[in-house]
Amino acid sequence: MLAGLFQAALDDSKLRERDLPIERLEAIALATPQPVDAEVALARTSRMRLIAEIKRASPSKGDLAPISDAAEQGLGYQEAGADAISVLTERTGFKGSLADLQAVSQATTIPTLRKDFISTEYQLLEARANGAAMALLILAGLKNSDYLRLKSFAEQIGLKVLVETHTESEVAAAAESGARLIGINTRDLETFRTDIGLFESLAQKLPTDCVRIAESSVKDVSDVKRYREAGADAVLVGEALVTGDYRQLIPEFISVA
Repeated sequence: MLAGLFQAALDDSKLRERDLPIERLEAIALATPQPVDAEVALARTSRMRLIAEIKRASPSKGDLAPISDAAEQGLGYQEAGADAISVLTERTGFKGSLADLQAVSQATTIPTLRKDFISTEYQLLEARANGAAMALLILAGLKNSDYLRLKSFAEQIGLKVLVETHTESEVAAAAESGARLIGINTRDLETFRTDIGLFESLAQKLPTDCVRIAESSVKDVSDVKRYREAGADAVLVGEALVTGDYRQLIPEFISVA
């Protein structure tokens, strides 16, 4: 499943590159105003930080929410108290787009994350050109040498990198690379099963000076409390917000001390 998602994302980006060559895209990206500092926005504080996700669908569950206006949804997240917004831009399994990322980035003042299956510099330039402050790099789908190359390139063009891990060896690789934003995704990307216990077992292996981000598995505030007790500085929540009342849930989630 994961390899297929990476390939689909790569194929889509190659189609876009036919119309917008990398040299032109780079010029657009570097002319885009510097985004908000996501590391500062997500730094540990007395309460849980929240990355609220715009997510229409998933490969495992199909359609979740129509979300006809991503900018309106993103602005609603910001007004409810979210610290950052994750925008799924993958088309085939998640029904996202770069247009969503651009619209949300322009409508809000908090950092946005391009959440996709990124494997090339072109995709990172797309993130920057469409207003993202962060880009996701998933260690489970990248060779370490490719990850290090992409991380370096992202930082050179003004993007923060959220490094997603799932295993002890991936946590070690993220730490060794000096990553400042490290996520532990408690969803198995092959089976799509979730287990908060994975964060609880790996969190203490994260560097003490990084932002520790828990990804997936949140259904209600009790899950957020469990993550916080295990050491999470921030939590990324998607499905619960798009299928429930985010105006009620976001204040509950960020109130967790």
